[in-house]
Amino acid sequence: MKRYGIQENEKPKVLIVHNYYQIPGGEDIVVTNEKRMLEKFGHEVILYTRDNSELKNFTKLQKIKLPFTTVFNKKTYDEVKKIIQDQHVEIVHVHNTLSLVSPSVYYAAISCKVPVVQTVHNFRLLCVGAAFYRDGHICELCVRKGIYCAVKYNCYRKSKFQTLGCVINTIFHRYVGIYKKINYICLTDFNKEKLLLLSQIIPQNVFVKPNFVEKSETFIPSEKRKNRFIFVGRIDKLKGVDILLYAWKLMKNISPELVICGTGPLEEWCKKYVEDNELSSVRIEGFVPNEKVKKLIAGSKALIFPSQWYEGFPMSIVEAFSVGTPVIASDLGNMGSLVIEGVNGHKFKSDSPENLMETVSSFTMNHDIYRSTMIEYEEHYTELKNYKYMLDIYMKIRENCC
Repeated sequence: MKRYGIQENEKPKVLIVHNYYQIPGGEDIVVTNEKRMLEKFGHEVILYTRDNSELKNFTKLQKIKLPFTTVFNKKTYDEVKKIIQDQHVEIVHVHNTLSLVSPSVYYAAISCKVPVVQTVHNFRLLCVGAAFYRDGHICELCVRKGIYCAVKYNCYRKSKFQTLGCVINTIFHRYVGIYKKINYICLTDFNKEKLLLLSQIIPQNVFVKPNFVEKSETFIPSEKRKNRFIFVGRIDKLKGVDILLYAWKLMKNISPELVICGTGPLEEWCKKYVEDNELSSVRIEGFVPNEKVKKLIAGSKALIFPSQWYEGFPMSIVEAFSVGTPVIASDLGNMGSLVIEGVNGHKFKSDSPENLMETVSSFTMNHDIYRSTMIEYEEHYTELKNYKYMLDIYMKIRENCC
């Protein structure tokens, strides 16, 4: 029997493994979305999770053992191995392993001769801080000179002890060679390029599959959109919100409307800067529910994404694409991979308010860019397209397994 053109017996049973952080994040949403997607297309999916909130109830002895269980958690290894054997799992798909799952999940899958694939949501395999960002600037020192550099700068939670633990963890698994034995899903070509800087990674084991968002019914044609630009995200220097406001100041009285949605440590500074510089076209909304944000994006000329670091996979960019709204993004990292100049947006020099000002001022509200933005979304970021990417990856790693 076929469903969506695919034989039912070609749909492997999947074990999704995820370690929740104490503060919820975008990875959690991806796990939920992909589980629902796989089930919708006829796969049986089992979810194995640990949650770092468990750490709050750890005994003193468990806390002492934590640096060791972060390297290899026997409890996770035994539980995952039992699920694989009892449930006849055919693919193990890992999202996050820090801290309680640990890389032990890879060893459990391989011991059962089941292929394992890791979605790479950040840069932790190469950078202890996971972001290639330190002290206000892009940093790739651990790639160039060795991961021990992280200890010098306390890159994990600003703690030398915790950073050393992460470094030992990474070095151990590199030495054992486990990273050569697993497969990887990178979210962009830029992510793949960075991952392949790690010599233990086999290029044939690395695939690219973006995240997806469900198609929105909200599409507003160019002639009905407001002369408005929108920023959505954490109000933080890392996100470039100061660069954004500097650009608006440079435009003086000819600036279009700018709506800033979000909260964060720079919120009060932003409000004061707007007031002191009489930026009457700027509106700071604070927290705005997601549905309202989507409507604001759909009715705007463009989303502005001025981030100052590489980012993982900015979902707000793809949400903008899903309503046909182009994106003006800094020319760094994953933004540079997602935004195609003149097709679904424009790029500007990341640290230049002047270049951002020029990009905004020269932005033309023509029908072509809105249409091509929607086409780009349809071709790469829908649920159906994402499922086809995923199934193709699963089939390939099963063929190459063990």
